[in-house]
Amino acid sequence: MSDTGLSTFDKTVQTTNTWLHEIEEELHLDDRQKAYHALRGVLLNLRDRLPVDEAMDLASELPMLIRGLYFEGYKAANKPVKYDASEFLVHVQEELESGNVTHSPNEVLHVVLGVMKRHISDGEARQVHDAMPKDIQKLWPN
Repeated sequence: MSDTGLSTFDKTVQTTNTWLHEIEEELHLDDRQKAYHALRGVLLNLRDRLPVDEAMDLASELPMLIRGLYFEGYKAANKPVKYDASEFLVHVQEELESGNVTHSPNEVLHVVLGVMKRHISDGEARQVHDAMPKDIQKLWPN
């Protein structure tokens, strides 16, 4: 039996839980809420640093529920926000702190990008990487 009665909703909940479980496992977190803050910290900062067209392209490959998180509070005006790699990590760190996640923003970025890369197309992952400034590209896992 379905949880919501709509297969589309059930599938996005299942897919979102898969992403969160992978983040939780790879970071050795003790609860799903911390995995959510790790995902949120990276995704919202990617979104804000990407040109609007590329932010929209990435969104099209995210599961529906994660896409909702991704667009939470988004305003396309004045995007991309211009900040460097250290500022990018500071913004990720702020979200981690709000969720009591004690991992470094670099470690979280590597894990979340790795999970994302496994679940979106190689072409889109490459486009997101290439749309970032060179100093932020250096933060990417190999």
